[in-house]
Amino acid sequence: MNCLALNASFEPLTIVPARRAVRLVLDGKAEILEEVAGRRFRSERRVVPCPAVIRLVRYIHVPYRFRRQVTNTFLFARDDYTCQYCGKHKNELWGRQFLTRDHVVPLSRGGLSGWDNVVTSCSMCNNRKGGRLPSEVGLRLLSEPAEPNYVHLVWVVRRVTSTQSKYIRMFYGDAALDAVRQGQHEGVRDISRG
Repeated sequence: MNCLALNASFEPLTIVPARRAVRLVLDGKAEILEEVAGRRFRSERRVVPCPAVIRLVRYIHVPYRFRRQVTNTFLFARDDYTCQYCGKHKNELWGRQFLTRDHVVPLSRGGLSGWDNVVTSCSMCNNRKGGRLPSEVGLRLLSEPAEPNYVHLVWVVRRVTSTQSKYIRMFYGDAALDAVRQGQHEGVRDISRG
């Protein structure tokens, strides 16, 4: 079971393992706002409810614009688990086909590994492109790569319970919660805007 950790301001920060959340509570660094019904952590002297949502006692400063590194997990989520050249979704790939990371401008030609130069590509399109530019092999991008909205990206790749989702709605509003729900069921769409 995982637990939603909120800042002292009720801003959702991250998902932590329940054991880590209990440790924060026992150390006096957090308080339990919601618990998992019927689940408890027991020691020789104490019984602590299993937390579903905790809030830090002290405010932790989070930089306004936090740049998330490009990882395949976040890249594939940004691109809705779809090849940005042929449009195949991961569910349409079979056999030895799979999703990969492709550098639009290859590293060998001076391209960088930033959000604006990497896209999700199926293995067939990536092999076809090789170390060339898409235009040199007749490929076109379905959308221009861009840095995604941090809030949507982080929450969309995590599983959030209905109890935890009300805190995301409270801080970020229905639009962010809808994006999280859509991402958990279908993949992410349009998170690069925002």
